[in-house]
This record gives sequence, structure tokens and C-alpha cells, in this order.
Amino acid sequence: MPFDIIKNNLLYIEESIGILDEEGGDLFFPEIKKAINSLKEDIENIELQTLLSGKFDKNNAIMTIHPGAGGTESQDWAQMLMRMYMRWAERCGYKARIVDIQPGEEAGIKDATITFSGDYAYGYLNSEAGVHRLVRISPFDAAKRRHTSFASVILCPELEDDTYIEIREDDIKMDTFRASGAGGQYVNKTSSAVRLTHLPSGIIVSCQNERSQHKNKAFAMKILKARLYNLEMKAKEKKMEQLVGDKKDIAWGNQIRSYILQPYQMVKDHRIGIEVGDVNSVLDGNIDGLLRESLKIRVIPTD
Repeated sequence: MPFDIIKNNLLYIEESIGILDEEGGDLFFPEIKKAINSLKEDIENIELQTLLSGKFDKNNAIMTIHPGAGGTESQDWAQMLMRMYMRWAERCGYKARIVDIQPGEEAGIKDATITFSGDYAYGYLNSEAGVHRLVRISPFDAAKRRHTSFASVILCPELEDDTYIEIREDDIKMDTFRASGAGGQYVNKTSSAVRLTHLPSGIIVSCQNERSQHKNKAFAMKILKARLYNLEMKAKEKKMEQLVGDKKDIAWGNQIRSYILQPYQMVKDHRIGIEVGDVNSVLDGNIDGLLRESLKIRVIPTD
């Protein structure tokens, strides 16, 4: 058992520390230091396993990013967030795949859906659900004024096929269109991309990454199933202030984290009170510390 191993290692360290007072005991200092570091790592791993104990924490994650009001400014910010999570996945060995993306007219994105594949992808990323705020000197403003932009992040677990979520065919409206994102020239020649609208909830999902309409519809249904599951869990919890729903305003006062580039540089997580000075590092995907601390305040849904 992990706790027994930690207990034995702790007893070993306690006994070894007593040797330091003996003649020549300082020779054992490097070994004791190594044992202490190993013990600390073991404790942190057990803590992490406890935090990642939700029913679907082991699953892949489905992330949707929406810009807030503000046109090009917010759309550019949404793309910056997408890059941040893609870089995080690259750093941590997760496979990130863009399944749908709608480019902005001038810059950025109108929305994007990304899947993250790997152990505990959903558990790690779930706490990122919410509104993210950026303050900077706008690269699109000739007067070089400071702008505030918002974007929302929605997270769902990718569900197994045997997870029961009822979706009636009569409740779904399907539209097809030509793919505009990744996938090569082939997908752009036919209306292979699929957009599903779930009429009772108003949830809209799209998929354009696959080469056939059939495959895109199947994956869009998987995303819709995950989004509907999220709604069920939110209803059961009745703690909407701790979770971000599709209809929550993407604006001031609702942000979970602020990324400030002007007049000073700082990333502040408003839920856990942590501030990070190196904004560029965070935007480059170095968010592991923020993810770990956010896990500590997370509410785990129960069935």
C-alpha cells in the first residue's frame, strides 16, 4: 500500500537523521536528502491521486473555446487560449486534436473544439472551465489603447459508448457544410462537416476533422452526449456559481483567471488567489502549477 511505503520511508529518514550527529555522519547527508525528496514526491503523487478521483477524471477531455463580445479582440484572445492549451498538451505528452474550428474574419477564432487524449486529461483540465480575461495593449488598435477581452472555456469528459444519455432523433437538427479547418484539401471539396443543434437545450456542436460526413456526425454526437451529461451533473450539484454554463455571460465579474500584459505583467487566478509574474510562460502552456492548485478547490460531481 502507498501509505505503508511512505510510513517505512519516513521511519528510515528519522533513523538516518540520527546518524548525522555521529562522527562521519555527514557522509550520509546526500543520501538522506535524496530520500527526503523521494518522500515528498510520493506524498504529492498520493495527493494528486486523491484529487483526481472523479468518476470521469481518467477520461479524455473535450474542450470548447468561445470568444466573448468584442469582435477581433476577443477572437484573437480565444486563439491565444487555444494555443496555450495545445502547448500544455505538447509539454505533458497529451494528444491534442482540433475537431472543429471557425476562423475569425480578421484574426483569431470564432470558436474551436479540441479533444485531449491521455490518462486523466479531463481530471487535469476540468478546473479550466470558466471565463478567462486578457488585458493588453491591442495590436489591432492604431491608437495603442489598452483593451480587455474575454473568452470562455467549456470542458466535458469524453464518455464511453455504454454511458447512457438519451438523445431523441426528433430533438436534433443536422446541418452540413464544407470544412474550413484542418483536414486537407479533400474535406473541403464536399459538405462533409456536420453541425448538430440539440433543440431542447440549444446546445450546438460541430465536427469537420474527419473525411466523411458519417464519421463527423458520429463524433459530433459524442461531443453532444458529453455536453448533455455536463448539464445533468450541473443540475444535480445545484452549485452553478462554481461551474460555467453555456449561457453564463462571457464578461467582467465572471472570470476565473486574468492574464494582464499592461500596465504590468501578471496572471491571477481569482479562485485560488495565486499570482504568477511570468505571463508569457503561462501563455506558452506552463500551467501545471495552476492546474494542481485549482484541483484542490474543485467540486467533484456525484451520480
